[in-house]
Formats: sequence, C-alpha cells, structure tokens
Amino acid sequence: MPQPGLAEDNHPQEPVDYVNPLIGNISHLLVPTYPTVHLPNSMLRVYPERSDYTVDQIKGLPVVVTSHRGSSAFNISVNQGGIEELQPIKKFSYDQEKISPYRYSVYLDEEKIAVDYAPSHHSGLYELSFEKNGNKSLIINVGNGNLSFDGEGISGYQSLGRSATKVYLYLETKQTPLKSGALIDGKYISGQRSVDGQNQALVLDYSKENTIVNIRYGVSFISTAQAKRNLRAEIKDYQVSTLAMAGRDIWNKALGKILIEGASATEKTIFYTSLYRTYERMINISEDGCYYSAFDGKIHKDGGRNFYTDDWVWDTYRAVHPLRTLIDANMEEDMIQSYVLMAQQSPRGWMPTFPEVTGDSHRMNANHAVAVIWDAYSKGLRNFDYKAAYEACKGALTEKSLLPWTKVASNELDVFYNQKGYFPALRPEEKEYCADVNLSEKRQPVAVTLGTSFDDWCMAQLAKTLKEEADYKYFIKRSANYKNLYNAGTGFFHPKDSAGRFIQPFDYRYSGGMGARDYYDENNGWVYRWDVQHDIAGLIHLMGGSDIFARNLDNTFREPLGKSKYSFFATLPDHTGNVGQFSMANEPSLHIPYLYNYAGQAWKTQKRIRQLLKSWFRNDLMGVPGDEDGGGLSAFVVFSSMGFYPVTPGSGSYAIGSPLFSRVSIDVGRGNSFEIIAKDASEDNKYIQSATLNGKAWNKATIEHSDIVAGGKLELVMGNKANTSWGAIH
Repeated sequence: MPQPGLAEDNHPQEPVDYVNPLIGNISHLLVPTYPTVHLPNSMLRVYPERSDYTVDQIKGLPVVVTSHRGSSAFNISVNQGGIEELQPIKKFSYDQEKISPYRYSVYLDEEKIAVDYAPSHHSGLYELSFEKNGNKSLIINVGNGNLSFDGEGISGYQSLGRSATKVYLYLETKQTPLKSGALIDGKYISGQRSVDGQNQALVLDYSKENTIVNIRYGVSFISTAQAKRNLRAEIKDYQVSTLAMAGRDIWNKALGKILIEGASATEKTIFYTSLYRTYERMINISEDGCYYSAFDGKIHKDGGRNFYTDDWVWDTYRAVHPLRTLIDANMEEDMIQSYVLMAQQSPRGWMPTFPEVTGDSHRMNANHAVAVIWDAYSKGLRNFDYKAAYEACKGALTEKSLLPWTKVASNELDVFYNQKGYFPALRPEEKEYCADVNLSEKRQPVAVTLGTSFDDWCMAQLAKTLKEEADYKYFIKRSANYKNLYNAGTGFFHPKDSAGRFIQPFDYRYSGGMGARDYYDENNGWVYRWDVQHDIAGLIHLMGGSDIFARNLDNTFREPLGKSKYSFFATLPDHTGNVGQFSMANEPSLHIPYLYNYAGQAWKTQKRIRQLLKSWFRNDLMGVPGDEDGGGLSAFVVFSSMGFYPVTPGSGSYAIGSPLFSRVSIDVGRGNSFEIIAKDASEDNKYIQSATLNGKAWNKATIEHSDIVAGGKLELVMGNKANTSWGAIH
C-alpha cells in the first residue's frame, strides 16, 4: 500500500494518493485527528484505537466507530499463546503502519502478524498473516451487549452508552475454527458459544497449520440479520485488494470534484487531506431502504432517500455544509431532509443541534441547523420539506431554552431574553439560580446572544420566503439583539447583568473562567468581537466606520497573550493556533481574516489568509492547529486554498481571498464546472492585481454563488505587492 502521494502502481497520482490521514494525529493541546479509514459519508468507519500517534500500542483491531472522534463498538484481538494469556482486548506493539482512506495495514511486530484491512459502506474485511507456528485464537469482544456463535458466524449487538441505540454485528471467517469458547469475566470456558454483559468475548481457535485467517463482517443499526445482509451485499469474497481498489475508485470520484494545478506535492497533500476530512460526517445510515432512528427508537423506511446523522452543526454550518452545497447538492438536500425527519420523530418536534446515532446530544450553544437550511435554500436547493423545516426551526428558537448543553423548554432566562434582548450574565459574586444551567458549561451569555442573533436572521429569511410576515418582523428584530451587548466605550461585546450593567472590571482576554464560559465559549472576547456574520455592515457602523473596523482587526492579530502560554492555555485550551488573540484552531474565528474585504482592504485578507495557511496547516503530525470537530477547520483550508470563503452562510456570496493554486476546477453539478485561474500565483505572489469574471473586469472582493454554479471562469492576475485599490469598493 502506498504512502500519501504515491499511487498503488507508482504511476501518476490521483487525488486520493495525496491524502495523508496522519496529519494532525498529534494535537497541539486537546484532541488530535484520527486516521479514519472509510468510504465517503459511509456508516462504517474505523481507525487504530490509540490516544494519539505517539503511542506504541494499539488496542486490538477496530470493528466500527459509532461516533465521530472517540466511541467505538466491538473489537478483535489475536492470541498465539495458551489459555492463560487470553484477554478480552489485547494491546499490540506495532510497526510498518500504512493508512489511506480506503485501506489499512500494520505489522504487529511482537506477535509477528501482518494485518491488512479494507472497508465497504456497512462491512469490512481483514486478512491476518501469521509468521509464528502454533496456536491461533481470535477474540471477539463486545463492550456492553451480547455475542453468540452458531458454528458458522458470530452475531450480536452492543448497546451505545445510555441510549436505546444498538449496533449489530455479523462476523465470519474463511477458515473453519477447530473449536470455540468464551472469555467471561476474564475466565475461559471451553465450548461456551454465547456471552452477555460488559467486556465479554467469544474465542475461536484455528488450526496450527493456518498461516492466514480471513475475517469479514457486516454492521447494522437495525438487526443482526441486517448486518449479515449488508455483508452479503457488499463483500463477495475475502480479497482485501479487490475491496480496497473499489474504495479507491469511490474516493477518487469524490475528491476529484475539485481538481487543482500548479501546486507542489505538499500543497496537494494538505488540500486533498482536508477535503477527505469533510467526508467523515454526516454518515449515511440507510440499510436496504430502511434506517433506525434514535429520535423515536423506531425503524423507518427511507423512501428511496438516504438518511444521514452524526453532525456537530455548531462546527459544520460555517463551511462544511456550504462546501457540500457547492459540490454535492443532492447529498446536502438528503442531509437537510434527514434533519427534518429527526425533528418530526422527536417528542417536541424541535430541530436538533448535534444529531448523532444515539440521538440529539445538544452540545455547544445556539440552533445553527437553521443556518444550514437557509444557506441551502438561498442557493437554490429545494428537494426537502421546507415548510416542515421552518416549523422545526421555529420551535427550536422559540420553545426550547437557549441555554447551552441542555435541551429543556424555555425558562426564566429565555423570558428575560425575549423581554430585554440579551442573555443575562451573572456577576462574579453571584451564584447560579437557574436550575437548568449546566454548571460545567455555564450560561455563555454573549455567545448565546450573538449566535442566536444570527440564527434569528436566518429564520427571518425563511419566514420571508414563506410570506410569514409576522414571523419575519419578529425574527428580523431579534436578529439585531447583538447590539444590546456592544460596549461602545471599548468596542467589544461585553456581558451585562440582569440590571443592564456591564460586568466590571473586565479583561477581554481572560474574564469568564475556564474556556471563558461564564460569558463566551471556548474563545475569549477578542474572538467574539467579530461574531456577527449576518450584519457586517452593522458591526462596521457600531465600531465607527471601516477604518476603525480594519484597525480593530489588525489589533486582533497583534494583541499579545498577556500571560505566559501555559497560563493562557490553562484558561483557554481551545484557543490554540494563536496569531495575537486570533485563534486559527476554533470555528468562530474562521471568517475573521476575510472581514477586511468588507472594510475596503481586501489586500489584508489576501496577506493574512496566506500566512494562516502556511503557519498552521502543514503536512506533518501536528499540522492541524486544534480540534477538528467534523471538518470545520478542514473546510476552511479547502475554501481558502481555492481562493474564497462563505463568510455569511445564507447570504449567497463568498469573500475572495488568495488562491494557492494556478488553476482550480470545481465540478458544481448539472454538467457545469467553475474555474479559478490565478496567473503567476506563488508563495510570494499572493496579492490580486486585477480580475475578470467570464471575461469582464471584476473589482469586487466577493463573488456570488449563482455565478459559480452557473459555470464560468474567475481569472486573477497575482503579484508580490498589494494592489490596495482592488476590491476596495464592496
């Protein structure tokens, strides 16, 4: 199997050959990326189970990841010793690991076993090659559930956390086992063919003459019978290479929707790895025309449309969903319809915020599914139940509490918000009095007010299209609530108590406790100073005009930490990837460098974007500056490398930056493609000197979605010194 950048046959590389799943596998501070092996947006995902790349042992062999970044079910271990050496899950020393999106191989060096693996959509295939003679046992572990062996295959389920959701397994081997047994509470019982409970395992013993054991399995959220059908439908034999080559073709088709020229091998690796990461979520959990919904605990027919879940929308609405809207509109429509169905299947009909295979985990703050829906609709996507989506979003914004990290009906804080137009903060000496507040996550009142203002703007646009005039007036008025927390004396968004007084004294870098959650969320006041995606003109006006606005942007990138790094990150561990007080590692920062465009200083966006891409996104193990929560940071890299970014989802326009490549071709569907030509683009030539769109002079620092999906060509002439007049008029 090749390393990134090398094709399987060492001939000219295709897009998937540039994917390096190891980028970011060592984190700067919190959670690393994982080298996920899967097909695009498919239900089955695996990765070697370890805390990060530095660990020299893996925990058995993976079967299925059930939740992005961390949760898994079942496990396969190998034992070549006696009964006394059996363990439910064995840790293996490993070497020679090679990972691509469609194939995984590793050498278990102390055991002298070569492992080769490839996935399909709901099934996977292992080949284990043994160098040692002697005993060979497979140990199939279930974390919390049951397994049974009928002489031909192993079947069973694992419960997922505290939810009613189960993941089912059917597994079989090409070689017939000589005997079977079970490992129950650490004790081996020969001939036992079933186990039930936590961390129990079945054991299959194979002939000493077998040098290879082939394993294939299917998974399902519906039943063991469905897991078996999934396996039979997708894997006909035990040839890992055949399955891997099919996966390779699928990946090249997906990644090939964006083709780039004029890039180094390193730049291609960073670009296509970033694009690959945007395909890990949402996942398609339709199986034979049906799907299990954790939102009502029932199995539904999918009506011929794929059903998707597993999405942390606080992270993905900004760029991941807009990217999919651009390059795979049909899939995005299916995902939005899945959101609608989740809401309809929920007891109160509210649009979810963090839908997972176990239901809505309702993390972070605000209700940004409405942004996903309005962004798609504003860009011409129509194949979903728009009226039902509207009602579900309206319920989430008006009936459910705005409190972060909890899903309860509106309470006294929401009544206050509706009356006063901001979420109230506690003064440092005040104790929390609202019983619904998550005491770890706090109120996050500034983040809630700003995020909800954007959601309300999106909701107002939805209402307008449906001619719901009263709703439009209500939500468009609420969309201006962000102004109620603006401190004109400092130029920042500043928490207020219930009496309308700004909390004082106040430090926009450090006030708010761990993660600044008393007032903001994960980021400090410097980042939330810019969290007004829907009304940039209004923010410019609040700050006193374009020149002051641009100067404040400059200061964001220049303001020192004010403390040692260890003190800063002890308080703000998500606020990594720093350039001054700007955090490249966290999603609320992603649009900030593009805001210069709206102040008539587009050249500063061009300069800043190139610096950020070069500094923080690299082809190495620490090449991602912070948590990659489902493609958010990666989608920033994809858009920014192409040369534009969706600053305001739902506006229908993109801010133009500085393309890395001399040519980008985007397949936008319906037989259309859009080209971006950046003549003379290089590391030095990052500034736009002039531009044409479809042959006509273009002096705007923005471009419309409608122009892109219609097909055409944006041509930029690049230079090494800023043309400060280009894009100066917005």
